[in-house]
Amino acid sequence: MKPYLYPAIAAILLTACSGAPDYDATGIFEATTITISAETSGKILSIGISEGDSVTAGEVIATVDTTLLTLQARQLESQRQSAESVSPDIAAQATALRSQIEYQKHECDRVSRLLADGAATQKQYDDSRAMLTTLEGQLTALLSTLSKNRSSITDNALAIQYQAEQVEQQIARSIVRTPITATVLEKYAEPGEFTTPGRPLCKLADLNNIYLRAYFTVSQLADLSIGQQVTVTADFGGDEQYDYPGVITWIAQESEFTPKSIQTNDTRANLVYAVKIAVKNDGRLKLGQYGEVKL
Repeated sequence: MKPYLYPAIAAILLTACSGAPDYDATGIFEATTITISAETSGKILSIGISEGDSVTAGEVIATVDTTLLTLQARQLESQRQSAESVSPDIAAQATALRSQIEYQKHECDRVSRLLADGAATQKQYDDSRAMLTTLEGQLTALLSTLSKNRSSITDNALAIQYQAEQVEQQIARSIVRTPITATVLEKYAEPGEFTTPGRPLCKLADLNNIYLRAYFTVSQLADLSIGQQVTVTADFGGDEQYDYPGVITWIAQESEFTPKSIQTNDTRANLVYAVKIAVKNDGRLKLGQYGEVKL
């Protein structure tokens, strides 16, 4: 073999042996999903979304029939008004007794003057004072009874009011609103269907802010930290790849077995640590898409 061929052969061998990938970890793009569920029972009157639609926070996405709840609220309001209408008027019912007490006080004063002038007996005075004491006792008992009756009626009306407020809350929750600005991933119900509390209506996700769930080996943990800037490469098939800036937002505290769909530089590593890398989506990234990470 000629000497000048040795450098070329060595270069070819080096290239063949340097098959190590140019990434540190791989993963799949994911997003935090929210499942919107019904909070009341009834027929779905409308559900104005379709899979792929964009919705804004606070937007109405579904309404549930509230006819029965509205009738229940009216019934409770009538019961509350009826309960309050029988509440005793303490001042009116005690007026007559108070008038008798005032009259008896004047009578006691009159008999007292007559007794001082010798025109009345001690028994007449004592009888007059006893009558006043009796009337005052009757007033005290009447006020106590009326006060207890009013308190009981007030508590009953308040309990009915609380029930009515609960029904009003149910009516308000029959209008389903999205809590975030997101994209509809899946739709589980249609108008006309009967729903119950907890039944899923749709699944949402914020696709503008997604993350790559990548897996790193134990030997790579020393090079990872929360807030660290990394480069995420999205694979669109063929030679089409795009780099995105990413930030490590979460590192698992416990290891797990390497998922079959994940590749690592260390093929001997059976245990890996999951890491979330936040990426700003420019509209091209899709959930479930493959991505690579370079530290």
